[in-house]
Amino acid sequence: VTISHDGSLKHSHGGLISSVSLTSSTEIHVSGKHGATHNLQGVRGSPDAKPKKERLKSLDTFRGISIVIMVFVNYGGGGYWFFSHSKWNGLTVADLVFPWFVFIMGTSMIYSFTSLLRNETPTHKIFWKILRRSCILFILGLIINTNGSSSVDMTKIRIPGVLQRFALTYFITATVHMLVAKLPDTMTENRFKFKDITNYWAEWIIISLFILAHTCLTFLLDVPHCGKGYLGPGGLENCSEHFNCTGGAAGYIDRKVLGEKHIFGSPTCKEIYHNEQPHEPEGLLGTLTSCVLCFLGLQAGKILCTYKSRLDRVVRFCIWGIVLCLLAGILCKFSKNDGWIPINKNLWSLSFVFCLGGFAFLLLCFCYLMIDEWKIWNGAPFYYPGMNAILVYMGHELLHKNFPVSWHVPETHASQLAIDLYGASLWVLVTASEHMESIGYVVALSLFFCLENLLIPSVFEHSVLFGHLACGK
Repeated sequence: VTISHDGSLKHSHGGLISSVSLTSSTEIHVSGKHGATHNLQGVRGSPDAKPKKERLKSLDTFRGISIVIMVFVNYGGGGYWFFSHSKWNGLTVADLVFPWFVFIMGTSMIYSFTSLLRNETPTHKIFWKILRRSCILFILGLIINTNGSSSVDMTKIRIPGVLQRFALTYFITATVHMLVAKLPDTMTENRFKFKDITNYWAEWIIISLFILAHTCLTFLLDVPHCGKGYLGPGGLENCSEHFNCTGGAAGYIDRKVLGEKHIFGSPTCKEIYHNEQPHEPEGLLGTLTSCVLCFLGLQAGKILCTYKSRLDRVVRFCIWGIVLCLLAGILCKFSKNDGWIPINKNLWSLSFVFCLGGFAFLLLCFCYLMIDEWKIWNGAPFYYPGMNAILVYMGHELLHKNFPVSWHVPETHASQLAIDLYGASLWVLVTASEHMESIGYVVALSLFFCLENLLIPSVFEHSVLFGHLACGK
């Protein structure tokens, strides 16, 4: 028996087994002389059965797609409306990326727990890891909120934010999963087809309680001077009938718990409805539905760890994606404003979470087939920022006004699109510095657009000016 450089064991004689290889985090492949392959499940805590970690490139690519689009829209998205967040109800490209990031955070979570359980990590140490990571994310979010301030006024600091929402969502979802986590059963020959759901029935009950609590607070909380169940932007909507009711119950809870000076003061709806109240899009009530979305991502991870057949995985991804989109359509009555629960990113409404969860399942299915199964695409260039998502997010937030990330350009769509594409591509370049061949065409294309739309118009303007001066004009 010899051990090859990739960790596989190869039989050099005429035995029944010709090779044994560790191919994923949960199974061992044993290949016989006649090409038959059998799966042997790794034994928890066994020193002689420590399987190699499986890292699906589709997960990192999915995360990379989310973070790159997020950087692009945060830089301005070329000034196009569909790359800006919805003013209130509705959905744009900019509204997709944050929820997708929450979703894939849940998907990756299952692999972390599998590793911890295989190492027999005590529960209190797992909880400490969850708490520490959540605190780090929260503090990084506060740093971003105070970026650019000459001096921080603690009486007016914004407490919630994107990373703060990640921190709370991760802490709640991971803690719940910690209580019920178990090593996934990878024996696909098991005739029971819903073990990824039934093995976690307690977790489903808890998440259902989150949905119930969110729905009851949204529609049954009697907000002073606003009544029950209001989901609008306030201000001038409906002839100012609910002028000081922005966000309904969600806005009321944030203003009472956090205080008006500690939440976002310029909501997207202010441009149209001229409301005077602050509204926090990453508020407390929306954290409940954010946990639901993270749990849906966790469910995708359970599918990947529980079923090893391509067909089993793809069918379940598609079913989840279609069912969630249909549920979202029913809740919003397939309309923008006339449904029971409109799709609304500012409120993280239930229909919004179901819709984005459905989209995420379908996108993950596409990435999984293209990258990990059919190998038509290697995930570049999104794969690289996907492995360094926090670095990209922190960097683009802290340096977005600094050269060479950005500089002033003419206020035209062409110029704005060029500089925003350049800024997003620059962060891809930073994370892929060791893989220049894979992303060179992306950087070259972005630089071409930048030069074409920034330098050429500038040269033309100076030429016209010189002509005018030469003619005495």
